[in-house]
Amino acid sequence: MAELIVGIDLGTTNSEIAIVENGQARVLTEDGDPILPSVVGLSEDGRLLVGRAARNQWVLAPDRTVKSIKRKMGQDVKVQLGADQFTPQEISAMILRTLKARAERELGTPVVKAVITVPAYFNDSQRQATREAGALAGLEVVRILNEPTAAALTYNPAAGGEVPADGAAPAAPPAEHILVYDLGGGTFDVSIVHTEGGVVEVLASHGDTQLGGDDFDELLLDAVADEFQEMYEVDLRENRVARARLLRAVEEAKKRLSDHAFTRIEEEFIAEKDGVPLHLSTEVDRADYEALIRPLIDRTMECVQHALDDAKLTAAQIDQVVLVGGSTRTPLIGRLLEERLGQPAHREVNPDLCVALGAAIQGAIIAGQNVGSVLVDITPHSLGIKCLEYSDELAFRPNEYKFAPIIRRNTPLPASRSEVFCTVMDNQPTVEIDVYQGEGDDVRRNHRVGRFMIEGLARVAAGNQLVVQLDLTLDGILKVSAREKSTGLVKQITIENALARYAVAERAGAQARLNRMWADLESLLPGGAGPDGGPGGDPADPGAVGLPAQGGGLISAVPPSVPTLDPGPREGQRESVQARALLEKADRVRAKATAEDQDELDRLAGRVRDALTDRRWGDLQAACNELSDVLFYLEDA
Repeated sequence: MAELIVGIDLGTTNSEIAIVENGQARVLTEDGDPILPSVVGLSEDGRLLVGRAARNQWVLAPDRTVKSIKRKMGQDVKVQLGADQFTPQEISAMILRTLKARAERELGTPVVKAVITVPAYFNDSQRQATREAGALAGLEVVRILNEPTAAALTYNPAAGGEVPADGAAPAAPPAEHILVYDLGGGTFDVSIVHTEGGVVEVLASHGDTQLGGDDFDELLLDAVADEFQEMYEVDLRENRVARARLLRAVEEAKKRLSDHAFTRIEEEFIAEKDGVPLHLSTEVDRADYEALIRPLIDRTMECVQHALDDAKLTAAQIDQVVLVGGSTRTPLIGRLLEERLGQPAHREVNPDLCVALGAAIQGAIIAGQNVGSVLVDITPHSLGIKCLEYSDELAFRPNEYKFAPIIRRNTPLPASRSEVFCTVMDNQPTVEIDVYQGEGDDVRRNHRVGRFMIEGLARVAAGNQLVVQLDLTLDGILKVSAREKSTGLVKQITIENALARYAVAERAGAQARLNRMWADLESLLPGGAGPDGGPGGDPADPGAVGLPAQGGGLISAVPPSVPTLDPGPREGQRESVQARALLEKADRVRAKATAEDQDELDRLAGRVRDALTDRRWGDLQAACNELSDVLFYLEDA
């Protein structure tokens, strides 16, 4: 029997412990919960509290509770816990001992050896402090493992040296460059990892050990506290208990905003003024929240570019992008990374558990075990609805076939997501919700899985907001609901077997239908103009191409703001369209170019993507001009 070596993710906000059993990695649970909050406290009678009990107490007794101790690892400081002071190593050891006890209870055997993960950006003092914490907890720390390396092992266990069961020589896994974007509660780092021939090597790392989800919480707390102070002339931050309650509330709101466009923060009797109790009740919009944290996210994107530069790689040379840490659930992060790196990020494995699973895999490899892949249930295709899209590129004719994904491909199941859309006409009484499955931007390339009408909408101006929510179960049952935000009017349908509806043949059929429709449209347009050559259709016919059917239109609210009916040209919009067209052209030309020309194309395309992501419109124009000149030369060569 192989030696037992557990894997531990000692996180700022949460910690987990995992093992490899029968070739499969799994996180150990307590009452079904795999996560242990990284919080330590003392009860009123002096008993030690670790985990959920300590976190619950923190709201009422912040003076007897310590959280986010990871940020102090490696520092020559002590923290107050009740009447005594403790080093960061001692507090961390209390968390590690609790995890150790959890494993021993579930496994029924002593746990003495562990692999513990740290941010790749941790310095020697911080790593040594982590080892000391493990020793204080009664663990032999056989390896301190970089978190991005652990994440890479989770997605590719064979990269760490899998040994086949039959004893044959292991097949060499393909060489890959993996970018790991790790944003936890208190620390951030991005690493470029190279995997080849059973070796995982961190080529470059960059990050900030004082940046994480805790900072998002503080920004949201300040915004809500400022609103409350403006309303009642009471600052919730001045009372420790009120501040702790508010921080707990904004933490939960932040989590809900990862999946839903709006959420409410409700706290009764949070303060008092002139003997009158005051209640907190406010709505938070995801768009406003993401605008609030955008400067911090931009800092992480700068670190991404630094890591690429240090590794001497371009975005096009990255094979996989992996998200680690609970804070990466913020939709803005996935969008910005996809814009910068040109590919969607992997989030199939729960980002809270990904590192612990990788640590367990490393422990199993050290112990000589055979490790299989990590099994997760995901949705194989994106699910969303049909809507209208207005843009400069489409001139005066809206795109009425726009596909707006709500649950994206590779999302772990079960999943619940919502997005906001709005009506396009004044006094619009009804909206048709057309649900599609697939990856095409045009719904005609995708497969319709259901439709329904929501009727009796409020007679208001265009822009009436509707929240469309999709709930998908492990069994493939999809529930679609649409709620009018102002009145609460709701309509919903349930679709059975939604996961198995988009077969390859159906996808090919959808593409063929689109091609036929495109050809028919060309023959109807004056002078045989193509689909982009004019508005087409009959303006008197509300069902004609270019006009939405009466009462049925929506405008997509992605990216994160709800557009008005006709917002007019936005700053940089024309430049963005030009840049994206050039990047697509560069990808086509690159396939036929020499290695030297490919390097030059990658360099220039990287400049265009950076300027596009950072909205530096002047730099973008200059970068586009330079890329366009090179493309002109290569096409004529």
